[in-house]
Amino acid sequence: MPLITTGELIGRARAEGRGLAAFNVITLEHAEAIALGAERAGRAAVLQISENAVRFHGGDLTPIARAAAAVARASSAPLSLHLDHVTDGDLLRAAHPEGFSSVMFDASQLSYAKNVKATADAVRWGHERDIWVEAELGRVGGKEGEAPLDAHAPGVRTDPDEAAAYVADTGVDALAVAVGSSHAMTRRTASLDHELIRALRARVPVPLVLHGSSGVPDAQIRAAVAAGVVKVNVGTALNTGFTGAVRRFLAADDGAVDPRKYLNPAREAMAEVVAHFLGVVG
Repeated sequence: MPLITTGELIGRARAEGRGLAAFNVITLEHAEAIALGAERAGRAAVLQISENAVRFHGGDLTPIARAAAAVARASSAPLSLHLDHVTDGDLLRAAHPEGFSSVMFDASQLSYAKNVKATADAVRWGHERDIWVEAELGRVGGKEGEAPLDAHAPGVRTDPDEAAAYVADTGVDALAVAVGSSHAMTRRTASLDHELIRALRARVPVPLVLHGSSGVPDAQIRAAVAAGVVKVNVGTALNTGFTGAVRRFLAADDGAVDPRKYLNPAREAMAEVVAHFLGVVG
C-alpha cells in the first residue's frame, strides 16, 4: 500500500473519536513488527524515527528511513512515516527528500519565547513542503540525557491558556502535551491528569499528542483518548518486548550465535505489543 500521510491518519482517527498509535523504529525488525502488528489488528499506525535513533545509525537518516518506508509500502495496513523529536535543523530539512509526511519539532527545552520562534520557523518550512508539524509545550520528562523529572511537579504540565496562545502563534498541526506521562518508563504506573486533557482539548483546536505512553496503563490511555488525545506515542514498550524475548532465547540456548534465531521471537514480541496498543487506542 502507498504511504499514507500522518495528517490524513490523524484526521480519520479524530473524526471517528479514536486514537492513532505511533511506534518508534530503531531497527529494521522494529519496522517489520509495527507493520505486522498493524496488519493483525486491522488498524492504521505511524512508524516514527527519532533523532536519537538517527544518531544510533551514525547520524545518517537515509538507510533507516528508506528501510522503514519500504516496509510500510509493502504492508497491507495504512501506515505513515514520521520524524520524531527533531532538534537539529539539518535533520529537519532531511525529512522532505526521504518521504516523511510529518515531523515533531522539539524546542521544549528552550524558553517559551524561543520555543515559539523556533517552532514557527519549522512550521513555515514544513508547510511549504506539505509536511505536517507537531510540537511540544510543557515538559514530558524521561528523554535520554535529561535529569529525572516529576511529571506532576509545578510548572511541568502544559497550561491550557499558554497552549492556546502557542498554537495560534506557531501554527502547529498537533501539540504534544505534558499531562503526567514520562518517556522511557518500563513499568506502566503513570497517572494522567484527565481533567487537564479535557481543558486542553477545549482550548486547543489541533489534535493532542501523548508522549511516553509505554508507561501508561491501558485504562488510562483509553480515558485519555476519550478526553481528547488523538496521537499516542509508544516506544519503550516495544523495546521491553524485544529485549525480553532475546533474553529468554539466550537463557535457553547460551550457545546461540545466529542473530536470526533470537531476532525472530524479538520481532514477534514487538508485533504483539503493537497489536495490543492498537486495540487499546481504537
